[in-house]
Amino acid sequence: MEEQQMIDESKFIDMFKALSNTTRVKILKMLKEPQKNFPPQVHVHKGDDFSGGVCVGNIRDKIELGQSTTSQYLSLLQQSGLLEMKRIGQWTYYRRNEEMIKQLEKFIGKAL
Repeated sequence: MEEQQMIDESKFIDMFKALSNTTRVKILKMLKEPQKNFPPQVHVHKGDDFSGGVCVGNIRDKIELGQSTTSQYLSLLQQSGLLEMKRIGQWTYYRRNEEMIKQLEKFIGKAL
C-alpha cells in the first residue's frame, strides 16, 4: 500500500509541475468548455469516440505561441495525466482527462 501511495504522489507531483505555467493552466481552462472556446472540430466524428477533443492547431492559434512550444506544453500536460491525446487521420487532438483531474482534486483535499 505504501508503494502505491508513493507512485500516486509522484504522479500528482508531475501534475503540479505541469500546472506551474500560466499558459498550460489556460489550456486546461479552455479545454474545459471546448465548444465555447474553439471552432467546431470538423475531423472528429462520433465514431472516433473522442468528443471534446481539440486539434493542436486550434489550441496553438488560441494561445498564440509557436508550434514547438504548443506541442511541448501539450505533451507535458499529457505525460502528467491531465490531458488525453488521439490521432485522427493526420490531426492530433487533445482533451482534458477528467478522471485524473478528479483524482488530483481528491488528493489535494485529503493529503494537503
